[in-house]
Amino acid sequence: MALLDVRHLVKHYSRRRGIFGATSIVRAVDDVSFAIEEGETFGLVGESGSGKTTTGRCILRLIEPTSGDVRFRGQDVLALSRGDLRRLRRDMQIVFQDPYSSLNPRMRVATIVEEPLVIHGLGSKVERRGRVRELFELVGLNPDHLSRYPHEFSGGQRQRIGLARALALNPSLVIADEPVSALDVSVQAQVINLLMDLQQRLKLTYLFIAHDLRLVEHICSRVAVMYLGKIVEMGETAKLFASPQHPYTRALLSAIPVPDPDAPRQRIVLDPASFNHDAPLRAVADGHWAAT
Repeated sequence: MALLDVRHLVKHYSRRRGIFGATSIVRAVDDVSFAIEEGETFGLVGESGSGKTTTGRCILRLIEPTSGDVRFRGQDVLALSRGDLRRLRRDMQIVFQDPYSSLNPRMRVATIVEEPLVIHGLGSKVERRGRVRELFELVGLNPDHLSRYPHEFSGGQRQRIGLARALALNPSLVIADEPVSALDVSVQAQVINLLMDLQQRLKLTYLFIAHDLRLVEHICSRVAVMYLGKIVEMGETAKLFASPQHPYTRALLSAIPVPDPDAPRQRIVLDPASFNHDAPLRAVADGHWAAT
C-alpha cells in the first residue's frame, strides 16, 4: 500500500470580474491522481500557476479541496475532524518556499522550532529545549545561535530553520514546496544535499514540488508534470527525461540551461492548440503515462 494516495483531487476557485461581472471558475487543480511509496522522492513539476503548490496544500488541508480523495497510510485525510487532522499532521509536514516570510520575525528561532512540540503537548520544557538543540545540529546549524532572530540568519540558514521545525515531530512525509527556489545558486546544492542526507538518516518520504527540472532529475525517482491544473505526464524520472511524450514536457525540457553556451540546441515553443488538454493519461511504456 502506498504511503500517500491522491485520487481525482480538485480545487476550483470562483472569480468575479468587477462588482456586477459574471462569475468564472478557475480550475487550479483539475482531477489530479498519483501515489507515493514509502521512502520515495516524488517530483511534481510545472511552471508557475500550474497548480503544483495548491496540490501540496490541499493534501495537507491547508487549503480545503473542492473534491477528491487523499489517503495517508489508508486513512481518509479529507474526512478527518479538526482534532484527528492535527494528530495526523505530526506525520505530514511542509517546508515552505520562502524562508523569509515563513518564519515569524518577532520570535527567536528556538521558539519557532519548539512551537510544534508545544502545540502537540510533547515533552517537558527541558526536554523540548533539548530536542530543539538536537534539531539545530541535525540541519547543520550552531545550537549556540538559538537565541537569535530570523533576520540574523542568511536565506539558506533560514530554510534550514524551517526544515528543523518541520522535522520536530518526526514526520514520515515532508512536502518540500520549492524549498530552494528563493536561495542563491551557491546555497541550493547545500540544502538539496541536506534533504537527501536527512532522507537516508530519518527514512523520510518527500513530495518535492519544483520548477527547476535539473534538481528534479537529480533527486526524484519518479516525476509528474503539471500543466494548467492537470498532470499531463508521469513516470520514472530517467524514462521521462529520456523520452518525453507530451508537448508541454518537451517544451519544459528544451528550456533547461546547458553548461556549454555553444552547444547546438533547439528551444521548443509550446503551441496549446497542438494537443487536447482534456485527454486522459494513458500508458505509453512500462511505468510511463502521458495525456496524449
